[in-house]
Amino acid sequence: MTSVEITYVGGPTAVIAIGGLRLLTDPTFDAPGEYPVGSRKLVKTAGPALPAEKIGPVDAVLLSHDQHPDNLDASGRGYLRSAPVTLSTASAYERIGAPVRALGPWDSVELARPDGGALRVTAVPAQHGPDGSLPLVGEVTGFVLSGEELPKVYVSGDNASLDVVREIAEQEGPFDVAVLFAGAARTPLVPDAPLTLTSEDAARAAEILGAVRVVPLHFEHWGHFTQDGSTLTKAFARAGLTDRLRLLEPGASVRVP
Repeated sequence: MTSVEITYVGGPTAVIAIGGLRLLTDPTFDAPGEYPVGSRKLVKTAGPALPAEKIGPVDAVLLSHDQHPDNLDASGRGYLRSAPVTLSTASAYERIGAPVRALGPWDSVELARPDGGALRVTAVPAQHGPDGSLPLVGEVTGFVLSGEELPKVYVSGDNASLDVVREIAEQEGPFDVAVLFAGAARTPLVPDAPLTLTSEDAARAAEILGAVRVVPLHFEHWGHFTQDGSTLTKAFARAGLTDRLRLLEPGASVRVP
């Protein structure tokens, strides 16, 4: 089996190199500052480790959702115009149009690999908050990457539900790598529950998924995150899963498994 290399750019943005292809998650390249969401503002506290022009060519963008500036910002929208294809939700396609290609839950697309094989990208459910929050936060998707002689990779997107994780594990698991959006995000829009995985739930998700390695994203660089790398480290240690966690510094890469 070949390996997968993940380069952490910042926030929800990473380059995933697998099967000779390069995929970019949730492009966010704007500078720190205040970013409006309706009548509210999200505060970005740090910029990306790599600017958009240093990312290099990619074969596809994996966009969990387009409606929040911490997952797709102005610079990220510009980046989409240079990408061959952006895989995302039906709602994102309605708002952006091409180059977005809509994938419903459990729909798949195959990307040709340089070696003649294919990388299968399957859209999987994601729930951006507690039960009933969909009308408030909008549609979100996660992704599963798979292929012959390739590691199986789960990219959660902004998911807060362990029930969703269990469904994905039953359908697609176990996984070699889980890229989990964490940070226990909270905003006044849904004041009583986190909008993304808590550190404890990220550790539980790793167990449910059977993930050999876990690379967290989207747990820092924005003011609405209530947990960070230190709480992830502690939660995985309490669960006896320290050996699975690969916590990256911005700009750093890891090759797994």
